[in-house]
Amino acid sequence: MPLKKMKRNAAASRESILKAALKEFSTVGYAGARVDNIAQAAGISKPLIYTYFGDKDAVYAAALREAYVQIRESEKQLNFENLESVEAIRSLVAFTLEHFRNNPWFIIMLNTENLRGGEAIRKIHDVEHIQSHLVRKLGEILAKGEKEGKFRAGIDPVELYVFIASVCYFPVSNVHTLRAVFAISLDDAWLDSHGKRAAEFVVRYLRPL
Repeated sequence: MPLKKMKRNAAASRESILKAALKEFSTVGYAGARVDNIAQAAGISKPLIYTYFGDKDAVYAAALREAYVQIRESEKQLNFENLESVEAIRSLVAFTLEHFRNNPWFIIMLNTENLRGGEAIRKIHDVEHIQSHLVRKLGEILAKGEKEGKFRAGIDPVELYVFIASVCYFPVSNVHTLRAVFAISLDDAWLDSHGKRAAEFVVRYLRPL
């Protein structure tokens, strides 16, 4: 078999494994997940999974890394360079909320890793690099907005993203308890309104004092 075809097959196999692993770990959790189930769902032999990734811990870490890669790669499609600074911030808030809503497995993977004390995420060698594009772009948006007189100076891009992620993450990750405790719907209409309020909240926070 030609080398290029072998590489394509290997890449396709890894992609299938990661997709199946994300579903398995986000459905039954780390403790309940089985490599056998991942192999069956991916249509790939269990020994081949061990060849590509290693043991269950390694498969979980690879799936967790993939979760971050997917959100960061999707953010690149927002084309911040072509947006006005305020609109870029609103776009990021809207995207973040939509990603959490449409990919519940992402929320579950993060919750699982935090319950495990961040054991796997600390061992992913390029985790900071994966986030670097977002941090750099957010820094550029802030600098542009400051130059235009629309944003105040001294905003740290990482702290800003933590804030954005927080206001988007909380209602999605706690939907069931919030519904019960506060008797609110948290349906699509509510989340749509929340997204608009969150974007306005962030933009007002960034305005010059």
